[in-house]
Amino acid sequence: MHHRCIFTKLVALGTIILASGCATYYQANQSFNQDFERGNLESALATLQANTKEAKSKREFLYYVNNGLVLSMMSRYKESNAYLEKAFLFGEDYRMNYLNEAASYLTNPNVTTYRGEDHEHLMLLYYKAINYLKLGDTQAALVECRRLNIRLQQLSDRYKNENKFQRDAFIHTLMGLIYETDKDYNNAFIAYRNAATIYEEDYSRLFNISVPEQLKKDLVRMAWLNGFTSEYEFYKSKWNMPEGDFEMPPANQAEVIFFWHNGLAPVKAEWGINFLVDRRDNWVYFYNRELGINFPFSLEGYDQKEKDGLARLEVFRVAFPRYMERPLYFQEASIITNGAEQPLALLEDVNKIAFKSLQQRMHLELSKALIRVALKKVTEYQVKQEDKTLGSVLGVINAITEKADTRNWQTLPHSIYYTRVAVPAGQSKLTLTLKDGNRSTTHDFSYTLNKGQILFHTFTSLESRYPNYGFFDSDSYRD
Repeated sequence: MHHRCIFTKLVALGTIILASGCATYYQANQSFNQDFERGNLESALATLQANTKEAKSKREFLYYVNNGLVLSMMSRYKESNAYLEKAFLFGEDYRMNYLNEAASYLTNPNVTTYRGEDHEHLMLLYYKAINYLKLGDTQAALVECRRLNIRLQQLSDRYKNENKFQRDAFIHTLMGLIYETDKDYNNAFIAYRNAATIYEEDYSRLFNISVPEQLKKDLVRMAWLNGFTSEYEFYKSKWNMPEGDFEMPPANQAEVIFFWHNGLAPVKAEWGINFLVDRRDNWVYFYNRELGINFPFSLEGYDQKEKDGLARLEVFRVAFPRYMERPLYFQEASIITNGAEQPLALLEDVNKIAFKSLQQRMHLELSKALIRVALKKVTEYQVKQEDKTLGSVLGVINAITEKADTRNWQTLPHSIYYTRVAVPAGQSKLTLTLKDGNRSTTHDFSYTLNKGQILFHTFTSLESRYPNYGFFDSDSYRD
């Protein structure tokens, strides 16, 4: 009776999984993804918001951040921040549902609530801060700075290994820019210094990203404005910066801080690994010689039937998540104003950070997946002892429900670049040039700025090359 009860529960959970078929999260949202990638934002938003049940589903976080990002691109900043705030509060208030966690060991991790990756929680606050800056609300942007600081501290406390992603140079740079806009030059200096340190110590090693030239200029300028003579001389000498390369813009000018969101973040797919099983004394070893993976599994605490079930395992497949990069279409960009050209520097490689974040917890993912499959196989063996047919049906359900969690925030950019340019107060123009090999695309922008004003501008290029999903033509967006 006990096994039939387990079987009934598995069938119910299996039915839920089967209802979504074998599609990944990306494929299950094909209509939204194609509209978004082609630049049909109104249609993408309509598709997204028509499915309101997502707001109360296990994909609640993704529903909020996708709405927030699309609305931000459409210049509907207040609406965007309303959704992003819900995503932030979700991250603050989320508590693990232990029933769902237990169920995930009987079926797959998709029955649990998606909590969001570490870098996704940072990125939603980046979009919130940028939205406020575009609305001219610097104080609200500073609130997001403080939240970002807390998130960064939590990240640092969670990961102590130097080879792990635990500090975000891009976020510190953003905080410095916001503090500088508020004329809080002391905190701006601290944020810029932290960013430069992280680029040098972490990003150069983990992501092959060096300190952006613009950040060097901003850090030296903040040292000078604060009267930090020794720091001013140290960084100016360290980076061999000539005099005048980091001066404040003339009083009759304004500035544009230009962020370029290039391409699209990776999508999660499924990766299956076959494991062999070896029983020794009171341990079971799962191993894959090709990948050099070997996981010991203790039989302590299991009754004899469960031990027999584990011992009878020979070969089985386990599903894991893996990222698939959507390669960049444009390789570089520059801003031309008043006949002078400035390159945009790489600030953040969201793609590489996503891969690194998943790699950091892969040991945990492997362990959980192996336990999941082992427990399913043990249950299958026990049921077969009492009812061979029922056990065989259960084996089919176990195989079908062995799926990886392929959910992630897929509307994020692949990479983020920036520069800052001084322009005359009043009417001014900029030309953005995007380059793909020998070909280039240009976009012109006009501004009306006041003396001393700092304007934040974002431009999104949705073009990407898709290794498995084909290539979708899409537009770029000034948002």
